Amino acid sequence: MARLYEYYQKEVIPRLMKANKYTTVMQAPRLTKITINIGVGEALANAKALDAAADDLAKITGQKPVLTQARKSISNFKLRKGVKIGVQVTLRRDKMYEFLDRLANVAIPRIRDFRGISPKSFDGRGNFNLGIKEQIIFPEIEYDKIDKIRGMTISMTTTARTDEECRQLLTELGMPFSK
Repeated sequence: MARLYEYYQKEVIPRLMKANKYTTVMQAPRLTKITINIGVGEALANAKALDAAADDLAKITGQKPVLTQARKSISNFKLRKGVKIGVQVTLRRDKMYEFLDRLANVAIPRIRDFRGISPKSFDGRGNFNLGIKEQIIFPEIEYDKIDKIRGMTISMTTTARTDEECRQLLTELGMPFSK
């Protein structure tokens, strides 16, 4: 089992309960899932780009990604409904906590000119979204073997009711927010 989950159970929950005056453990916010998405716009012209993005995402998460399709046709982009244009992985339980630990302690500090994560990326309902510009910040990706630098979106879904509760939870779990 992940170290971060044990830390969450033993130390984070009691601190959140005390800070927010919760009466039961079930009121404390918890992380439900982490979804990582890579949009590959060049997949229309180059089908191998989708495979390369899927391989990168599989190395980063340790789980096989799902191909995502276009929801509607857009003539300006020469895009048709149903064409595969991205890859996505949803992490839960142990893999989710393991990924969050690697993200907060290994990958994010490797970002160039890093001054902290913007606290403006909350959605108003207790969820957090993070955009990353390069997949090479993850140590699993070898710089020499990538075909193109791609960005990704990381969405963290929690049971928190407000953005402040979610921020408290993620800060306790090690996310380095800017002041």
